[in-house]
Amino acid sequence: MDWTAYALNILAAIAILGAGLWGSGRVANLIRQLGLKYPQLDVTLFGFLGSLARWAIIALTIIIVLGQFGVETTSLIALVGVAGLAVGLALQGTLSNLAAGVMLLIFRPFKVGDYIEAGGHSGTVEDVSLFTTRMVSVNNVPTIVPNGEIWANAVTNYSIRDTRRLDLVFGVSYSTDLKAAETALRDVIGEDERILNEPAEPLVVVSNLGDSSVDFTIRVWCASSDYWALKFHMLRTVKETFDERGIEIPFPTTTIVRKNAD
Repeated sequence: MDWTAYALNILAAIAILGAGLWGSGRVANLIRQLGLKYPQLDVTLFGFLGSLARWAIIALTIIIVLGQFGVETTSLIALVGVAGLAVGLALQGTLSNLAAGVMLLIFRPFKVGDYIEAGGHSGTVEDVSLFTTRMVSVNNVPTIVPNGEIWANAVTNYSIRDTRRLDLVFGVSYSTDLKAAETALRDVIGEDERILNEPAEPLVVVSNLGDSSVDFTIRVWCASSDYWALKFHMLRTVKETFDERGIEIPFPTTTIVRKNAD
């Protein structure tokens, strides 16, 4: 055995291993700092990419070190590939959530603080990780949803726009003066400062002739943060205004006819 050559191989392996470990940490830090440098980029995503790059470099370094000692790395690479395939099949659900998490962090259909409806759940987003998204419902119940469920379904983001349109329908009886009903609705709209004239002015129209009512539809724009408060206020105020002005809101009635037995 050529001990000199063997010693040189050991020194070379140590040098390669040290360089690989140093380089992997350096590359990981550079990727993480890139995420910190630009506030519009997601830090979690770059942390994941940094860790992925680090372990990829370490794996490559180990293969090169083994090659220094005459180990057949081709077979080793094939073995690692087979093992990776087996692990991937066993963890396909987890990997699916991971892939979905990466896509969510890249395309950003929502962010922390947004109120969304996704994956059959709705609530305010508290945290978006690589595997799950945590949201809190309106009654303060936290829900953890796998990212795969969110990415595979439609996502409705109620917070992404500054304004929302509120649509409400009010029915009046057929005997009602429609002009008086429209005036009452416009008076209620005009008294609320939360209703905006942009991107469109308030709309009040007769939208349907129902079985027992003439239906008015109103469409108004408001700030997204005012949507629910305005909706509840409008429902109450319109009812009170109709009562004050003698405008009847019809409701279903049932007539029972009783026949006397002969």
